[in-house]
Amino acid sequence: MRLTRRTILTGLLASAAGGALAEAPATSLRPRARAVDFFKRALPTGDDLVARAGLGAGKVAYVVADATTGEVLESRAPLLPQPPASTAKALTALYHLDRLGPDHRFSTRLLATGPVVNGRIDGDLILAGGGDPTLDTDGLARLASQLKDAGVREVAGNLRIWTGALPNLHEIDVEQPDHVGYNPAVGGLNLNFNRVHFGWERKGGDYQVSMDARSATRIPGVAMARMQVVDRSGPVYTYARGEARDDWTVARGALGSNGSRWLPVRFPGLYAGEVFQTLARSNGLMIGGPVLRADAPEGDELAQVDSAESRVILEDMLEYSTNLTAEIMGLSASKSDGDVETLAGSAARMNEWLKSEMGLRSVALEDHSGLGDDSRITASDMCRAMVASGPDGALRPLMKPFRTDDTTIQVAAKTGTLNFVSALTGFIGSDDGRRPLAFAVFCSDIDRRDALSMAERERPAGGRAWAGRARTLQRALIAHWNTWYRT
Repeated sequence: MRLTRRTILTGLLASAAGGALAEAPATSLRPRARAVDFFKRALPTGDDLVARAGLGAGKVAYVVADATTGEVLESRAPLLPQPPASTAKALTALYHLDRLGPDHRFSTRLLATGPVVNGRIDGDLILAGGGDPTLDTDGLARLASQLKDAGVREVAGNLRIWTGALPNLHEIDVEQPDHVGYNPAVGGLNLNFNRVHFGWERKGGDYQVSMDARSATRIPGVAMARMQVVDRSGPVYTYARGEARDDWTVARGALGSNGSRWLPVRFPGLYAGEVFQTLARSNGLMIGGPVLRADAPEGDELAQVDSAESRVILEDMLEYSTNLTAEIMGLSASKSDGDVETLAGSAARMNEWLKSEMGLRSVALEDHSGLGDDSRITASDMCRAMVASGPDGALRPLMKPFRTDDTTIQVAAKTGTLNFVSALTGFIGSDDGRRPLAFAVFCSDIDRRDALSMAERERPAGGRAWAGRARTLQRALIAHWNTWYRT
Protein backbone atom coordinates (compact mmCIF):
# COMPACT_ATOMS: atom_id res chain seq x y z
CA MET A 1 0.00 0.00 0.00
CA ARG A 2 1.52 3.32 -1.03
CA LEU A 3 0.66 6.31 1.17
CA THR A 4 0.97 9.93 0.19
CA ARG A 5 3.36 11.93 2.35
CA ARG A 6 1.63 13.64 5.25
CA THR A 7 1.15 17.38 5.02
CA ILE A 8 2.89 19.15 7.91
CA LEU A 9 1.25 22.34 9.09
CA THR A 10 3.52 25.26 9.85
CA GLY A 11 1.03 27.45 11.71
CA LEU A 12 0.13 27.07 15.36
CA LEU A 13 -3.35 25.87 16.34
CA ALA A 14 -5.35 28.34 18.36
CA SER A 15 -8.93 28.99 19.33
CA ALA A 16 -10.35 32.45 19.68
CA ALA A 17 -12.89 33.40 22.27
CA GLY A 18 -16.15 34.92 21.12
CA GLY A 19 -17.61 38.22 22.19
CA ALA A 20 -18.09 39.25 25.82
CA LEU A 21 -20.64 37.16 27.65
CA ALA A 22 -23.30 38.74 29.91
CA GLU A 23 -23.26 35.79 32.25
CA ALA A 24 -20.64 33.34 33.46
CA PRO A 25 -20.47 30.19 31.32
CA ALA A 26 -22.02 26.99 32.59
CA THR A 27 -18.73 25.08 31.96
CA SER A 28 -15.11 26.18 32.17
CA LEU A 29 -13.59 27.41 28.89
CA ARG A 30 -10.49 25.29 28.25
CA PRO A 31 -8.11 25.22 25.27
CA ARG A 32 -8.78 22.51 22.71
CA ALA A 33 -6.45 19.51 23.19
CA ARG A 34 -3.49 19.46 20.84
CA ALA A 35 -3.15 16.64 18.34
CA VAL A 36 -0.89 13.80 19.42
CA ASP A 37 1.58 14.68 16.63
CA PHE A 38 1.42 18.43 17.27
CA PHE A 39 5.14 18.69 17.98
CA LYS A 40 5.92 16.97 14.68
CA ARG A 41 3.96 19.54 12.74
CA ALA A 42 6.36 22.29 13.73
CA LEU A 43 9.28 20.36 12.21
CA PRO A 44 10.53 20.88 8.64
CA THR A 45 9.18 18.57 5.95
CA GLY A 46 11.30 16.42 3.70
CA ASP A 47 10.88 19.01 0.95
CA ASP A 48 12.05 21.71 3.37
CA LEU A 49 15.18 19.71 4.15
CA VAL A 50 15.94 19.20 0.46
CA ALA A 51 15.54 22.92 -0.21
CA ARG A 52 17.84 23.80 2.67
CA ALA A 53 20.56 21.40 1.43
CA GLY A 54 21.57 23.79 -1.34
CA LEU A 55 22.56 21.12 -3.85
CA GLY A 56 22.08 23.47 -6.79
CA ALA A 57 20.63 21.89 -9.90
CA GLY A 58 21.15 18.44 -8.39
CA LYS A 59 18.28 16.01 -8.06
CA VAL A 60 17.23 14.27 -4.85
CA ALA A 61 15.18 11.08 -4.71
CA TYR A 62 14.24 9.01 -1.67
CA VAL A 63 11.88 6.37 -0.35
CA VAL A 64 11.34 5.26 3.23
CA ALA A 65 9.20 2.23 4.03
CA ASP A 66 8.20 -0.08 6.83
CA ALA A 67 11.05 -2.61 6.70
CA THR A 68 8.73 -5.47 7.65
CA THR A 69 5.61 -4.86 5.55
CA GLY A 70 7.05 -2.77 2.71
CA GLU A 71 4.44 -0.02 3.20
CA VAL A 72 5.85 3.17 1.68
CA LEU A 73 5.68 5.96 4.25
CA GLU A 74 7.25 8.86 2.38
CA SER A 75 8.87 9.39 -1.00
CA ARG A 76 10.28 11.97 -3.36
CA ALA A 77 10.91 11.21 -7.05
CA PRO A 78 10.78 7.48 -6.27
CA LEU A 79 10.96 6.40 -9.93
CA LEU A 80 13.82 8.71 -10.98
CA PRO A 81 16.77 6.58 -12.18
CA GLN A 82 19.93 7.62 -10.31
CA PRO A 83 23.53 6.40 -10.10
CA PRO A 84 23.77 4.15 -7.03
CA ALA A 85 27.54 4.64 -6.58
CA SER A 86 28.81 2.19 -3.95
CA THR A 87 25.35 1.40 -2.59
CA ALA A 88 25.35 -1.08 -5.49
CA LYS A 89 27.68 -3.17 -3.32
CA ALA A 90 24.74 -3.92 -1.00
CA LEU A 91 22.93 -5.51 -3.95
CA THR A 92 26.08 -7.42 -4.90
CA ALA A 93 26.27 -8.78 -1.35
CA LEU A 94 22.69 -10.07 -1.59
CA TYR A 95 23.44 -11.63 -4.98
CA HIS A 96 26.59 -13.40 -3.79
CA LEU A 97 24.96 -14.69 -0.61
CA ASP A 98 22.10 -16.18 -2.62
CA ARG A 99 24.25 -17.81 -5.30
CA LEU A 100 27.27 -19.00 -3.26
CA GLY A 101 26.24 -18.67 0.38
CA PRO A 102 27.91 -17.06 3.40
CA ASP A 103 30.47 -19.87 3.92
CA HIS A 104 32.03 -19.85 0.44
CA ARG A 105 35.84 -19.62 0.37
CA PHE A 106 38.33 -18.86 -2.41
CA SER A 107 41.41 -21.08 -2.73
CA THR A 108 44.84 -20.29 -4.18
CA ARG A 109 46.93 -23.38 -4.93
CA LEU A 110 50.38 -24.55 -5.99
CA LEU A 111 50.35 -27.43 -8.49
CA ALA A 112 53.27 -29.49 -9.80
CA THR A 113 53.07 -30.74 -13.40
CA GLY A 114 55.72 -33.38 -12.73
CA PRO A 115 56.80 -35.60 -9.87
CA VAL A 116 58.82 -34.36 -6.93
CA VAL A 117 62.09 -36.30 -6.83
CA ASN A 118 64.64 -35.58 -4.10
CA GLY A 119 63.12 -32.13 -3.50
CA ARG A 120 63.07 -31.25 -7.21
CA ILE A 121 59.88 -30.77 -9.24
CA ASP A 122 60.49 -32.43 -12.63
CA GLY A 123 58.15 -30.05 -14.41
CA ASP A 124 56.54 -26.68 -13.89
CA LEU A 125 55.07 -25.17 -10.75
CA ILE A 126 51.67 -23.57 -11.29
CA LEU A 127 50.34 -20.77 -9.09
CA ALA A 128 46.60 -21.27 -9.64
CA GLY A 129 44.27 -18.49 -8.60
CA GLY A 130 40.75 -19.17 -7.40
CA GLY A 131 39.59 -15.57 -7.62
CA ASP A 132 40.40 -14.63 -4.01
CA PRO A 133 39.91 -10.84 -3.76
CA THR A 134 41.72 -10.66 -0.43
CA LEU A 135 44.97 -12.52 -1.24
CA ASP A 136 47.95 -10.46 -0.08
CA THR A 137 51.72 -10.81 0.01
CA ASP A 138 51.54 -12.52 3.40
CA GLY A 139 49.23 -15.14 1.87
CA LEU A 140 51.75 -15.84 -0.88
CA ALA A 141 54.44 -16.11 1.79
CA ARG A 142 52.39 -18.83 3.50
CA LEU A 143 52.22 -20.72 0.21
CA ALA A 144 55.99 -20.50 -0.17
CA SER A 145 56.46 -21.72 3.39
CA GLN A 146 54.14 -24.69 2.77
CA LEU A 147 56.12 -25.59 -0.34
CA LYS A 148 59.34 -25.55 1.66
CA ASP A 149 57.76 -27.66 4.41
CA ALA A 150 56.72 -30.18 1.75
CA GLY A 151 60.41 -30.69 1.00
CA VAL A 152 60.53 -28.88 -2.33
CA ARG A 153 63.85 -27.15 -2.97
CA GLU A 154 63.97 -26.71 -6.72
CA VAL A 155 61.75 -26.41 -9.79
CA ALA A 156 63.20 -27.84 -12.98
CA GLY A 157 60.73 -25.98 -15.20
CA ASN A 158 59.12 -22.58 -14.91
CA LEU A 159 56.75 -20.88 -12.55
CA ARG A 160 53.45 -20.56 -14.35
CA ILE A 161 50.29 -18.70 -13.39
CA TRP A 162 46.68 -19.68 -14.01
CA THR A 163 44.16 -16.85 -13.97
CA GLY A 164 41.17 -18.48 -15.66
CA ALA A 165 38.92 -18.84 -12.62
CA LEU A 166 37.37 -15.48 -13.60
CA PRO A 167 37.56 -13.30 -16.71
CA ASN A 168 40.66 -11.11 -16.97
CA LEU A 169 39.63 -7.46 -17.21
CA HIS A 170 42.06 -4.56 -17.79
CA GLU A 171 40.10 -2.25 -15.49
CA ILE A 172 36.70 -1.82 -13.87
CA ASP A 173 35.60 1.44 -15.49
CA VAL A 174 37.14 2.99 -18.61
CA GLU A 175 36.06 6.50 -17.61
CA GLN A 176 38.41 6.74 -14.61
CA PRO A 177 41.90 8.32 -14.56
CA ASP A 178 44.68 5.80 -15.25
CA HIS A 179 46.41 6.19 -11.90
CA VAL A 180 43.59 5.79 -9.36
CA GLY A 181 44.08 2.71 -7.21
CA TYR A 182 40.34 2.07 -6.86
CA ASN A 183 40.08 1.13 -10.56
CA PRO A 184 42.48 -1.82 -10.98
CA ALA A 185 42.41 -4.85 -13.23
CA VAL A 186 40.27 -7.84 -12.24
CA GLY A 187 41.09 -11.51 -12.72
CA GLY A 188 41.25 -15.00 -11.33
CA LEU A 189 44.58 -14.36 -9.56
CA ASN A 190 44.71 -11.09 -7.62
CA LEU A 191 47.17 -9.65 -5.13
CA ASN A 192 46.99 -6.74 -2.69
CA PHE A 193 43.70 -5.60 -4.28
CA ASN A 194 45.71 -5.40 -7.52
CA ARG A 195 47.64 -2.35 -6.41
CA VAL A 196 51.38 -1.68 -6.33
CA HIS A 197 52.99 0.67 -3.80
CA PHE A 198 54.88 3.59 -5.35
CA GLY A 199 57.24 5.45 -3.02
CA TRP A 200 59.62 8.35 -3.62
CA GLU A 201 62.30 10.23 -1.72
CA ARG A 202 64.40 13.20 -2.80
CA LYS A 203 68.11 12.40 -2.91
CA GLY A 204 70.09 15.54 -3.68
CA GLY A 205 68.79 16.89 -6.96
CA ASP A 206 67.07 13.66 -7.99
CA TYR A 207 64.52 11.15 -6.69
CA GLN A 208 64.86 7.58 -5.51
CA VAL A 209 61.68 5.68 -6.38
CA SER A 210 60.43 2.23 -5.45
CA MET A 211 57.67 -0.07 -6.65
CA ASP A 212 56.81 -2.88 -4.25
CA ALA A 213 54.13 -5.31 -3.07
CA ARG A 214 54.26 -4.49 0.60
CA SER A 215 52.14 -6.18 3.24
CA ALA A 216 52.03 -6.12 7.02
CA THR A 217 55.32 -8.02 7.30
CA ARG A 218 57.08 -7.93 3.91
CA ILE A 219 58.15 -5.44 1.25
CA PRO A 220 59.17 -7.36 -1.88
CA GLY A 221 60.13 -5.15 -4.81
CA VAL A 222 58.59 -5.69 -8.24
CA ALA A 223 59.89 -5.16 -11.78
CA MET A 224 56.66 -5.64 -13.76
CA ALA A 225 55.57 -2.13 -12.71
CA ARG A 226 58.13 0.60 -13.45
CA MET A 227 58.18 4.31 -12.68
CA GLN A 228 60.18 7.07 -14.34
CA VAL A 229 60.39 10.65 -13.02
CA VAL A 230 60.25 13.17 -15.89
CA ASP A 231 60.45 16.94 -16.24
CA ARG A 232 57.05 18.30 -17.26
CA SER A 233 54.33 20.49 -15.88
CA GLY A 234 51.55 17.99 -16.47
CA PRO A 235 49.88 15.58 -16.40
CA VAL A 236 51.04 14.26 -13.05
CA TYR A 237 50.99 10.62 -14.21
CA THR A 238 51.03 8.81 -17.53
CA TYR A 239 50.53 5.10 -18.13
CA ALA A 240 51.59 2.84 -20.99
CA ARG A 241 50.60 -0.81 -21.24
CA GLY A 242 53.55 -2.97 -22.20
CA GLU A 243 53.42 -6.55 -23.39
CA ALA A 244 53.66 -7.79 -19.80
CA ARG A 245 54.48 -4.69 -17.79
CA ASP A 246 52.97 -1.47 -16.46
CA ASP A 247 55.07 1.54 -17.46
CA TRP A 248 54.44 4.75 -15.49
CA THR A 249 55.87 8.26 -15.54
CA VAL A 250 55.35 10.99 -12.96
CA ALA A 251 55.94 14.74 -13.20
CA ARG A 252 58.96 15.76 -11.09
CA GLY A 253 57.33 18.95 -9.86
CA ALA A 254 54.39 17.06 -8.35
CA LEU A 255 56.45 14.93 -5.97
CA GLY A 256 57.71 17.26 -3.25
CA SER A 257 60.34 15.87 -0.87
CA ASN A 258 58.96 12.36 -0.27
CA GLY A 259 55.73 10.39 -0.22
CA SER A 260 53.88 7.36 -1.53
CA ARG A 261 50.62 6.16 -3.06
CA TRP A 262 49.05 2.99 -4.39
CA LEU A 263 48.76 2.62 -8.16
CA PRO A 264 46.58 0.10 -10.02
CA VAL A 265 48.06 -3.08 -11.48
CA ARG A 266 46.96 -4.10 -14.99
CA PHE A 267 48.67 -7.53 -15.06
CA PRO A 268 47.62 -8.95 -11.67
CA GLY A 269 48.52 -12.56 -12.48
CA LEU A 270 52.07 -11.69 -13.50
CA TYR A 271 52.31 -9.37 -10.49
CA ALA A 272 51.37 -12.22 -8.13
CA GLY A 273 53.71 -14.60 -9.93
CA GLU A 274 56.70 -12.29 -9.66
CA VAL A 275 56.07 -11.64 -5.96
CA PHE A 276 55.65 -15.36 -5.24
CA GLN A 277 58.89 -16.12 -7.06
CA THR A 278 60.70 -13.57 -4.87
CA LEU A 279 59.19 -15.01 -1.69
CA ALA A 280 60.02 -18.58 -2.73
CA ARG A 281 63.63 -17.66 -3.35
CA SER A 282 63.80 -16.06 0.08
CA ASN A 283 62.79 -19.49 1.43
CA GLY A 284 65.72 -21.13 -0.37
CA LEU A 285 63.62 -22.46 -3.27
CA MET A 286 65.27 -22.35 -6.67
CA ILE A 287 62.73 -21.10 -9.22
CA GLY A 288 64.38 -19.45 -12.19
CA GLY A 289 63.33 -18.06 -15.54
CA PRO A 290 60.40 -15.83 -16.49
CA VAL A 291 56.88 -16.20 -15.10
CA LEU A 292 54.76 -17.84 -17.80
CA ARG A 293 51.06 -18.52 -18.20
CA ALA A 294 49.36 -21.89 -17.71
CA ASP A 295 46.53 -23.11 -19.91
CA ALA A 296 44.81 -25.06 -17.14
CA PRO A 297 45.13 -25.73 -13.39
CA GLU A 298 46.42 -29.27 -13.86
CA GLY A 299 48.91 -31.06 -11.62
CA ASP A 300 49.43 -32.46 -8.16
CA GLU A 301 48.50 -30.03 -5.38
CA LEU A 302 51.41 -29.18 -3.10
CA ALA A 303 50.06 -26.20 -1.13
CA GLN A 304 46.90 -24.17 -0.65
CA VAL A 305 45.72 -21.04 1.15
CA ASP A 306 42.06 -20.21 1.60
CA SER A 307 40.27 -16.93 2.04
CA ALA A 308 37.95 -16.13 4.90
CA GLU A 309 34.28 -17.02 4.50
CA SER A 310 32.20 -14.89 2.15
CA ARG A 311 30.28 -13.29 5.02
CA VAL A 312 33.58 -11.90 6.36
CA ILE A 313 34.74 -10.72 2.94
CA LEU A 314 31.39 -9.05 2.26
CA GLU A 315 31.40 -7.28 5.61
CA ASP A 316 34.85 -5.85 4.87
CA MET A 317 33.73 -4.95 1.34
CA LEU A 318 30.78 -2.95 2.67
CA GLU A 319 32.88 -1.25 5.34
CA TYR A 320 35.84 -0.26 3.16
CA SER A 321 33.93 -0.11 -0.14
CA THR A 322 36.61 -2.00 -2.09
CA ASN A 323 35.68 -2.04 -5.76
CA LEU A 324 37.85 -5.02 -6.67
CA THR A 325 36.18 -7.15 -3.99
CA ALA A 326 32.72 -6.19 -5.20
CA GLU A 327 33.49 -7.08 -8.81
CA ILE A 328 34.95 -10.45 -7.86
CA MET A 329 32.08 -11.31 -5.50
CA GLY A 330 29.63 -10.45 -8.27
CA LEU A 331 31.56 -12.23 -11.04
CA SER A 332 31.96 -15.39 -8.95
CA ALA A 333 28.22 -15.39 -8.20
CA SER A 334 27.42 -15.02 -11.90
CA LYS A 335 29.84 -17.80 -12.86
CA SER A 336 27.95 -20.20 -10.61
CA ASP A 337 25.26 -20.10 -13.31
CA GLY A 338 27.70 -20.61 -16.20
CA ASP A 339 30.65 -18.91 -17.84
CA VAL A 340 30.61 -15.14 -18.05
CA GLU A 341 33.12 -13.16 -20.11
CA THR A 342 32.53 -9.49 -19.34
CA LEU A 343 31.69 -7.29 -16.39
CA ALA A 344 28.64 -5.93 -18.21
CA GLY A 345 27.44 -9.47 -18.88
CA SER A 346 27.84 -10.40 -15.23
CA ALA A 347 26.02 -7.24 -14.13
CA ALA A 348 23.19 -8.05 -16.53
CA ARG A 349 22.88 -11.48 -14.93
CA MET A 350 22.68 -9.85 -11.50
CA ASN A 351 20.07 -7.35 -12.76
CA GLU A 352 17.86 -10.23 -13.85
CA TRP A 353 18.29 -11.92 -10.49
CA LEU A 354 17.34 -8.70 -8.69
CA LYS A 355 14.17 -8.50 -10.76
CA SER A 356 13.14 -12.12 -10.44
CA GLU A 357 14.15 -12.77 -6.83
CA MET A 358 13.99 -9.35 -5.14
CA GLY A 359 11.10 -7.81 -7.04
CA LEU A 360 13.01 -4.87 -8.54
CA ARG A 361 11.46 -3.36 -11.64
CA SER A 362 13.90 -1.20 -13.62
CA VAL A 363 17.40 -1.78 -12.23
CA ALA A 364 20.19 -1.30 -14.81
CA LEU A 365 23.66 -1.79 -13.30
CA GLU A 366 26.77 -2.02 -15.47
CA ASP A 367 29.06 -3.47 -12.80
CA HIS A 368 28.99 -4.84 -9.25
CA SER A 369 30.77 -2.00 -7.43
CA GLY A 370 28.88 1.10 -8.58
CA LEU A 371 32.06 2.66 -9.98
CA GLY A 372 30.62 2.99 -13.46
CA ASP A 373 28.43 6.08 -13.54
CA ASP A 374 26.15 4.72 -16.27
CA SER A 375 24.53 2.39 -13.73
CA ARG A 376 21.02 3.42 -12.75
CA ILE A 377 18.47 2.40 -10.14
CA THR A 378 15.45 4.13 -8.63
CA ALA A 379 15.05 4.90 -4.96
CA SER A 380 11.92 2.76 -5.08
CA ASP A 381 13.86 -0.27 -6.32
CA MET A 382 16.72 0.17 -3.86
CA CYS A 383 14.32 0.48 -0.93
CA ARG A 384 12.42 -2.54 -2.24
CA ALA A 385 15.66 -4.56 -2.13
CA MET A 386 16.22 -3.54 1.49
CA VAL A 387 12.68 -4.60 2.40
CA ALA A 388 13.07 -7.89 0.52
CA SER A 389 16.29 -8.67 2.40
CA GLY A 390 14.46 -8.00 5.66
CA PRO A 391 15.38 -6.13 8.85
CA ASP A 392 16.48 -9.47 10.35
CA GLY A 393 18.03 -10.84 7.15
CA ALA A 394 21.64 -11.59 6.20
CA LEU A 395 22.46 -8.14 4.80
CA ARG A 396 21.84 -5.87 7.76
CA PRO A 397 24.48 -7.42 10.08
CA LEU A 398 27.07 -6.87 7.33
CA MET A 399 26.34 -3.13 7.09
CA LYS A 400 28.30 -0.69 9.21
CA PRO A 401 26.66 1.82 11.59
CA PHE A 402 25.89 5.21 10.07
CA ARG A 403 26.31 8.08 12.50
CA THR A 404 23.72 10.82 12.83
CA ASP A 405 23.60 13.86 15.10
CA ASP A 406 21.25 11.91 17.39
CA THR A 407 23.24 9.01 18.83
CA THR A 408 20.03 7.27 19.97
CA ILE A 409 19.06 6.56 16.35
CA GLN A 410 20.44 3.19 15.26
CA VAL A 411 21.23 3.11 11.54
CA ALA A 412 22.89 0.31 9.54
CA ALA A 413 23.65 1.50 6.02
CA LYS A 414 25.86 1.51 2.93
CA THR A 415 27.14 4.80 1.60
CA GLY A 416 27.99 5.60 -2.00
CA THR A 417 30.07 8.44 -3.37
CA LEU A 418 31.13 9.53 -6.85
CA ASN A 419 31.90 13.04 -8.01
CA PHE A 420 28.64 14.97 -7.44
CA VAL A 421 26.82 11.75 -6.53
CA SER A 422 26.00 10.76 -2.95
CA ALA A 423 23.82 7.79 -2.03
CA LEU A 424 22.76 6.03 1.14
CA THR A 425 20.62 2.95 1.76
CA GLY A 426 19.91 0.73 4.72
CA PHE A 427 17.82 0.37 7.86
CA ILE A 428 16.72 2.61 10.73
CA GLY A 429 15.92 1.17 14.13
CA SER A 430 17.11 -1.69 16.26
CA ASP A 431 15.50 -4.37 18.39
CA ASP A 432 13.58 -1.86 20.53
CA GLY A 433 10.00 -2.81 19.70
CA ARG A 434 9.43 0.20 17.43
CA ARG A 435 8.77 0.02 13.71
CA PRO A 436 11.96 -0.71 11.72
CA LEU A 437 12.43 1.34 8.56
CA ALA A 438 14.14 0.65 5.24
CA PHE A 439 15.25 3.57 3.09
CA ALA A 440 17.20 4.77 0.07
CA VAL A 441 18.40 8.32 -0.66
CA PHE A 442 20.07 9.41 -3.90
CA CYS A 443 21.56 12.86 -4.51
CA SER A 444 23.17 13.68 -7.84
CA ASP A 445 24.15 16.49 -10.16
CA ILE A 446 24.78 14.54 -13.36
CA ASP A 447 25.30 17.60 -15.56
CA ARG A 448 28.03 18.89 -13.27
CA ARG A 449 29.63 15.46 -13.11
CA ASP A 450 29.56 14.98 -16.89
CA ALA A 451 31.21 18.37 -17.41
CA LEU A 452 34.39 17.28 -15.59
CA SER A 453 37.51 16.64 -17.66
CA MET A 454 39.56 13.49 -16.99
CA ALA A 455 42.13 15.58 -15.12
CA GLU A 456 39.45 17.01 -12.82
CA ARG A 457 37.88 13.70 -11.82
CA GLU A 458 40.16 12.78 -8.94
CA ARG A 459 39.58 16.02 -6.97
CA PRO A 460 36.99 18.24 -8.69
CA ALA A 461 36.56 21.82 -7.54
CA GLY A 462 33.58 22.09 -5.24
CA GLY A 463 33.14 18.33 -5.03
CA ARG A 464 33.95 17.96 -1.35
CA ALA A 465 31.63 20.78 -0.28
CA TRP A 466 28.79 19.39 -2.40
CA ALA A 467 29.25 15.92 -0.91
CA GLY A 468 29.21 17.41 2.59
CA ARG A 469 25.87 19.10 1.96
CA ALA A 470 24.44 15.85 0.58
CA ARG A 471 25.52 13.93 3.67
CA THR A 472 24.03 16.59 5.92
CA LEU A 473 20.74 16.18 4.06
CA GLN A 474 20.85 12.41 4.46
CA ARG A 475 21.37 12.70 8.23
CA ALA A 476 18.53 15.23 8.49
CA LEU A 477 16.16 12.96 6.54
CA ILE A 478 16.99 10.02 8.81
CA ALA A 479 16.18 12.14 11.89
CA HIS A 480 12.96 13.31 10.23
CA TRP A 481 11.86 9.75 9.41
CA ASN A 482 12.80 8.47 12.85
CA THR A 483 10.58 11.12 14.42
CA TRP A 484 7.60 10.68 12.11
CA TYR A 485 7.40 6.96 11.43
CA ARG A 486 9.09 4.93 14.16
CA THR A 487 5.94 4.40 16.19
